[in-house]
Amino acid sequence: MAQSNDSNSYQSGLGNEFATEAHPGALPHGQNSPQHAPLGLYTEQISGTAFTAPRALNRRTWTYRIRPSVMHEPYAEFAHPKALRSGPFDEVPTPPNQMRWNPLHIPPERTDFVEGMVTLGGNGDPALQDGLGIHLYVANASMQDRFFYNADGEMLILPQEGRLLLRTELGVLDVAPGELAVIPRGIKFRAELPDGTARGYVCENYGQSFRLPELGPIGANGLANSRDFLTPTAAYEDREGAFEVIAKFLGRLWRAEIDHSPLDVVAWHGNYAPYKYDMARFNCINTVSFDHPDPSIYTVLTAPSGLAGVANVDFAIFPPRWMVAEHTFRPPWFHRNMMNEFMGLILGEYDAKAEGFLPGGASLHNCMSGHGPDAETFERASHADLKPQYIDGTLAFMFETRLPVRPTRFALEEKILQHEYYECWQSLKKNFRPAE
Repeated sequence: MAQSNDSNSYQSGLGNEFATEAHPGALPHGQNSPQHAPLGLYTEQISGTAFTAPRALNRRTWTYRIRPSVMHEPYAEFAHPKALRSGPFDEVPTPPNQMRWNPLHIPPERTDFVEGMVTLGGNGDPALQDGLGIHLYVANASMQDRFFYNADGEMLILPQEGRLLLRTELGVLDVAPGELAVIPRGIKFRAELPDGTARGYVCENYGQSFRLPELGPIGANGLANSRDFLTPTAAYEDREGAFEVIAKFLGRLWRAEIDHSPLDVVAWHGNYAPYKYDMARFNCINTVSFDHPDPSIYTVLTAPSGLAGVANVDFAIFPPRWMVAEHTFRPPWFHRNMMNEFMGLILGEYDAKAEGFLPGGASLHNCMSGHGPDAETFERASHADLKPQYIDGTLAFMFETRLPVRPTRFALEEKILQHEYYECWQSLKKNFRPAE
């Protein structure tokens, strides 16, 4: 195997125009020759938006590669676990219940990242480029001669246990728990497991690509900063042999044989590329007077819909932070809302739940389903000393989406579903005392 520049080297900034080469002279400058790219490479453009999308939103990257992507055998359906699927999510009726799941266990049989993805739910339809799929993954084996790409949507990957070394067409991302990675729609990659096993979450976004949210009245500073997002530099493989590419297209997996590694991009320039972000760099903006801020104040990335101010999906986090509100209830209040909330836990405990919400687990509160702190948390918070409090050793997240999340049959019938979840609110006391 011949490789060049195979280190974890990054460029900073989100949505920037980058230019990177693993060999000097691989990037053309001007019109080197009207007939071929430098070093005998093939030129291939990857477009992540319509050609005529406005300049500020247009995403495309020019690649200079050893072989073009058209070189593979025909695709045939790949026999994959039936637990991985995409919209439309209509397997079973969706109840309005609050739902919570335990973490998946690492399987005993050999399982790589692709084989270890299972779907809890989603909404919309990838054919309509609207909605999302929500998956969990567990793996105990690296992808070696298998590569994967997703034509249905971009993938926001959140390791919860074990690092992922994501070798992509455009470079290498080393992603640890507490970091996120985004692989754009159509970008090929393979996932290696430096720690032997891995577990985490995937948000498959069928709609417009993730971007930084507008800050509105917050002003110029706060939340996530563009400079903290890292995009890899060019790194390529020049390997020949018996390989396979797995494609996810319209909810199904397809397999094609290929006689070389597709990660053979020697140089590239553009703004359509994978990236990662360390969530410890998030700049929390919090209340310092009263009430609890809406979860939108914790938004890291947003994928807008066609309706202004309403996201196809927001990605929000609840990291270590100060709680300094005066004379008010500190945890989230009981609430019902139009948006639909899927939550996961990377580490520690979530401040609105005393028990049962485990790292690697998940919860779902759909449109207008009441939710909030459990009885034990409510009682403790109602009598807490309201001095400044630093919430430490925790990292929870939320996928908030405009369409109801429809659980799969797997999500509603597997043993990881906590059927007793509703009980955490049943011991809330009647405290009403009419004024005399």
